[in-house]
Amino acid sequence: MTSTANKPRILVVEDEPIVALDVQQQLVALGYEPVGHTARGEDAIVLAQELRPDLVLMDIHLAGAMDGIAAAHSIRAHCALPVVFLTAFAEEDTLARAKITEPFGYILKPFSERELRTAIEIALYKHTTEARLRKSEERLRVIVQTTMDGFWLADMDGHLLEVNDTYCRVSGYR
Repeated sequence: MTSTANKPRILVVEDEPIVALDVQQQLVALGYEPVGHTARGEDAIVLAQELRPDLVLMDIHLAGAMDGIAAAHSIRAHCALPVVFLTAFAEEDTLARAKITEPFGYILKPFSERELRTAIEIALYKHTTEARLRKSEERLRVIVQTTMDGFWLADMDGHLLEVNDTYCRVSGYR
């Protein structure tokens, strides 16, 4: 984590000022560091890029033209930050749209401090674990691509799924 004093840094995106203040107070009480707040999805993207929080808590219905789902999608794509939705909406179409953003949690309002803490801890853990996995996969990819031996991966029918450059040079395949 990139946080000071090992306190996870959290950006709050909530259009209701009283709810945003309550969430920020809960975060402090739980030992987290709220690093910013905005009511607009467009501003959330900018703040996520500038502040680089460890996590974003995002309402779905926001002020401005962009809703929380669109903002979460952009934040995940450009900043690779975990997003947990805090919302009062659980309709099928909302859930279907939210799932596309691969959220790290979805909490229905009203929620307790215990629910908030649990969702945050699981999201932070999952994000850290996924980062380690991506790093490990990248190391393996580099090893396979740079080895002096020809490498190939085939399915049960013998169709090549993956090959390295050495295999292509030796076999003549492209």
